[in-house]
Amino acid sequence: MKIGVIRQENATEVCSTCSIETFMEKVKKGTKGKYISLLRESLPSLQGTKERFTYLDKIPRIYPVAEYQRTADSSWKFKQYNGIVLIEVNRLSGQAEAEFVKSKAALLPQTFAALVGSSGRSVKIWVRFSLPDGSLPESEEMASLFHAQAYRVAIQCYQPLIPFSITLKEPSLRQSFRMTVDKTPYYHPGAAAFCIEQPAGLSDGTSFREQKLAEENPLARMDLTYDSYHTLTVTYQAALKRALDTLEDWKRGDELFPLLAPLAEECFKSGIPEEEAVCRTQRHFTYHKDEAGLRATFRNVYTEMKGFGKRTSVTREQDTALRLEEFLKRRYEIRFNSMTDDVEYRERNSTRFCFSTLDKRARNSIAINALKEGIQAWDRDIDRFLHSNYVPIYNPVEEYLYEVGEWDGRDRIRELADRVTCRHPHWQDLFYRWFLSMVAHWLGRDKQHGNATTPVLIGPQGYRKSTFCRILLPPELRFGYTDSLDFSSKRDAERYLGRFFLVNLDEFDQISVNQQAFLKHLLQKPSASLRKPYGTSIQEVRRYASFIATSNHKDLLSDLSGNRRFICVEVTAPIDTNITVNYRQLYAQAFHAVMHGERYWLDDADEALLKESNEEFRQVSPLEHLLLSRFSMASPENEDGEWLMTIEIFNTLQEGVRERLPMGKLTHLGRLLKKWNTPHKRTEKGSLYYLKKQ
Repeated sequence: MKIGVIRQENATEVCSTCSIETFMEKVKKGTKGKYISLLRESLPSLQGTKERFTYLDKIPRIYPVAEYQRTADSSWKFKQYNGIVLIEVNRLSGQAEAEFVKSKAALLPQTFAALVGSSGRSVKIWVRFSLPDGSLPESEEMASLFHAQAYRVAIQCYQPLIPFSITLKEPSLRQSFRMTVDKTPYYHPGAAAFCIEQPAGLSDGTSFREQKLAEENPLARMDLTYDSYHTLTVTYQAALKRALDTLEDWKRGDELFPLLAPLAEECFKSGIPEEEAVCRTQRHFTYHKDEAGLRATFRNVYTEMKGFGKRTSVTREQDTALRLEEFLKRRYEIRFNSMTDDVEYRERNSTRFCFSTLDKRARNSIAINALKEGIQAWDRDIDRFLHSNYVPIYNPVEEYLYEVGEWDGRDRIRELADRVTCRHPHWQDLFYRWFLSMVAHWLGRDKQHGNATTPVLIGPQGYRKSTFCRILLPPELRFGYTDSLDFSSKRDAERYLGRFFLVNLDEFDQISVNQQAFLKHLLQKPSASLRKPYGTSIQEVRRYASFIATSNHKDLLSDLSGNRRFICVEVTAPIDTNITVNYRQLYAQAFHAVMHGERYWLDDADEALLKESNEEFRQVSPLEHLLLSRFSMASPENEDGEWLMTIEIFNTLQEGVRERLPMGKLTHLGRLLKKWNTPHKRTEKGSLYYLKKQ
């Protein structure tokens, strides 16, 4: 088992690996000790400022979860999974509390290592996991699913043991921490492993989060920095001491209920939010299993202290509405997803994953929890709140783009395009413009035009064209990807413009000529006007969707007027999709370019270039083949041809043909002659074209 070590040297990342034993020796000896000591001394003065520790790059980052290797093009390639889950206990007061946490973690036989963090106020705990047969997942995808489930199990096992909150983070294979100095790290190479089954997928979402309090009081509005967390801890312990003073003979292990009422009253007087007080009490008295009774006691005391239930001028309906609003905001985080038109939720102060869709089962659970707290609310009352302006609107793509951070200056968009091996000399630049246009339309920068340009990847089966299309979106936004656009339902197709971020027109050559007319209409639409399901009025839906396409055949463009909307490239080798994409920097580059006014549309020169390069992929119709076999271009100056009407050319083409050509082909024939730039003139009889019979 090896762990990764990354350090900065002259603005360049230097990657290496080392064994666990070697790493532990380095931790004990402290080769970077002087920089870590300086960091610990500087932290108090740096808190609350935008200043950065001067020698931060001198302290390498440690990656214990999985082993990666750096490729020649500076990307990351998964090598093996170590079966280690890293959990962190942060915001401790100092060395004494850190050593106490280490001693608690050492009580479990699955603890592989525990060491104090570089700040001196945190502990990094390594926990071992494996499959039931003792092995570990081999692929990166299976390891990610296994690791997410293992992280949840580790939190549930270690949190009751440790009297401090474990910091909840995304269970990533790339989780890391700064190199530390700990002369007495806990290290147990023979640690047993938690055995869990390989999960088929994520059950409740995709990422953990660090919780914030949400009730309206000064303590609740503080972010969970070290100072605010420490303040809450001290305040709660002081409230607990005052409650214990009211019960002279009470000791740990006795019946808890006599203590709950005075504890709840003291917590309320101290300004501690109700949900925070409940969760801290559950963690402090781990032997108490009656959560419903504990919640009911705190609810009753907080309700009485807030003045609910007293005789006032407030009507019963008003009292119910106020109680329901307070209950929902205290117990849950709720938002309205403007992309999916769904209400989403997650419970506060829990180890749940991300927001989940609030379906009928979830609504019923919320209603039952409200009834348990004595709130006489009907289902319709809860439904009114969930579909009102009291629930904030959430736009996932805008939230993602505004949180990607600053761009580091590296051109990752063209690097991603370079994964597609092709002979098109301008592919990288054209893909770059298309990518910027996709992000610009996500941000709503152009409401007059749609992103009408569509890259088309053409190549044999097995070249991973569809996989490349799929990895263009980060995992957080991949719910907005689809490859199943149904042209038979124009209404549903237009709804896709506002529902998806990226639409893959898979098997592009299977789109008929009649459907291509609607496709071009769809590509250029800046918005869609339609009536939503169960709606009564027609609304304008904002467009988010950009298009990309794949095909196994080259002859797929049939528009004689030109094909400036498509960037056709022939893929000459399988696309390398086994890469780790730095999505945050990829989209930070696009966001930076769009916000600084860089051009994200194709100009006239780009469109002329596309028309010329796309000729290779134009579909030659049977009528055009027939015309080429009977006529050739001629110049009136050479006098080797003759002026012919369209119908005369048409009749000549029918000679010797078994089946009669339909008269509707006359219009198509005229377009072909114009596309060839055939010399023509207008007469009383109509247009005449100058051609030479073969």
